[in-house]
Amino acid sequence: MPAMHRITGTTPEPLHDCAATRALEATTATTLAPHTLMQRAGVAVARLAQALAPHARMVWIACGSGNNGGDGLEAAALLQAAGRPVCVTLLTHGRPPQDAAQSLERARQAGVRFVDAAPALGPQDLCVDALLGIGLNAAPRAHGPDARLASSLAQLRASPAATLCVDVPSGLIADTGHWAPGFEGSAPGAGVRHTLALLTLHPGLFTAQGRDAAGTVWLDDLGVDASAQAPAAWLSGTPARHARAHASHKGSFGDVAVVGGEGLAARGMGMTGAAVLAALSALHGGAGRVLLALLDDGATGALAAHPELMLRRFDALELDHGAVVCGCGGGQVVAKVLPRVLDQARRLVLDADALNAIAADAPLQRQLAARGGRADHATVLTPHPLEAARLLASTTAAVQADRLAAAHALARRFACTVVLKGSGTIIAAPAQVARINPTGNALLATAGTGDVLAGLVGARLAASARTDHAAMLEAAGAACWLHGAAADHWPAGRALTASRLASTLDCGY
Repeated sequence: MPAMHRITGTTPEPLHDCAATRALEATTATTLAPHTLMQRAGVAVARLAQALAPHARMVWIACGSGNNGGDGLEAAALLQAAGRPVCVTLLTHGRPPQDAAQSLERARQAGVRFVDAAPALGPQDLCVDALLGIGLNAAPRAHGPDARLASSLAQLRASPAATLCVDVPSGLIADTGHWAPGFEGSAPGAGVRHTLALLTLHPGLFTAQGRDAAGTVWLDDLGVDASAQAPAAWLSGTPARHARAHASHKGSFGDVAVVGGEGLAARGMGMTGAAVLAALSALHGGAGRVLLALLDDGATGALAAHPELMLRRFDALELDHGAVVCGCGGGQVVAKVLPRVLDQARRLVLDADALNAIAADAPLQRQLAARGGRADHATVLTPHPLEAARLLASTTAAVQADRLAAAHALARRFACTVVLKGSGTIIAAPAQVARINPTGNALLATAGTGDVLAGLVGARLAASARTDHAAMLEAAGAACWLHGAAADHWPAGRALTASRLASTLDCGY
């Protein structure tokens, strides 16, 4: 039987776009007997359905008129033959494809009951979404679902039963994780959600709205080797752990200098906390020494509890040594120090106000891009979607509509590694296959966690033996995984704050 496994985010997984998946399907079909792939898909769906709902009083399968619906019909025939209670709602739009037509006949011959709408279902039952699959990538419906499709999607969303989506949740664009126009109301309801990807995994299941829509993701490769198709991205796995030699000293693991924390005492405001959080994160993330250069004329009130952090004036920093994290709480003052930082820092993380200053200043943009031509200089940008939109002279909506494309565009424009934060953080670098981070949750939606990530990226850069794009992608990807994993393992019922997050990081050593 083909191998099926749950995607846990601990093992790297290749993610293929729809074009690669269709090419793989077409190539494979020429080597197999007709209808073989759909039969294998039906077996996979039926097996997982029985495993997820072993005590179901009813399995309701909503089938579209294409091959995704054919997979559902094939599963219905198998469930019926196994004596499981099953019924199908079939949405027809003209003559189905040949494989789907064969599966429809098999379901009828097996005695599957066809119904016009969802039956009464309880929490122990199961819905199967086999309506659209990855088809929306090729031809998005201009006005959203028609009446019957909309009704079926609403019933899937409202059902108290768990839902198993075949390939992708219907209405979700598999390549981007964005809801297709008109399908935004297809977002999952209160029921437990599972998605069974067939042949390949898709990037959209792990970023943007895809993570919420897909729920727990499973893969069955249907016995097909997809290695000949280049992935569009990789789902990151657990970073390697490195044993520290007993003969180590603080200089063995690199210095991190944090530049930021503008003080605005005259306006009753201050942002030193952001820089302190980044510095604490770098410290707990494994850096040998952490230097803190506050851009607030030397205010030190926030540091009494953190004697490990070493205060420095900005003009006294040796920027070409170790890694520099610039911008956390930097305010408007950071623009004044950026020319020197961009010129001298060999390993550089740019976050928050540093990114905003660069987005508003063309000479700074040119200086940032020029760093990419210097072999011994490495740069990582850590924007959230609004900051990315400013750097691209675009909109947040456009960035979120295709997060992979936006991250790649930033990496190309500034010749650097990009960490596009959000649900399913994207890590991209020039001439590299991007990564999508599988860890993290809504607990990170609180002030300061982005500063913690910037500091952790800085620690990883400082410890890296190389500065090429592949090494920076590796370092930034590891930081993102560890940052999200800390939130995933946070005790239930305990509030997560950025300072707690920084102090409990598992740096992976």
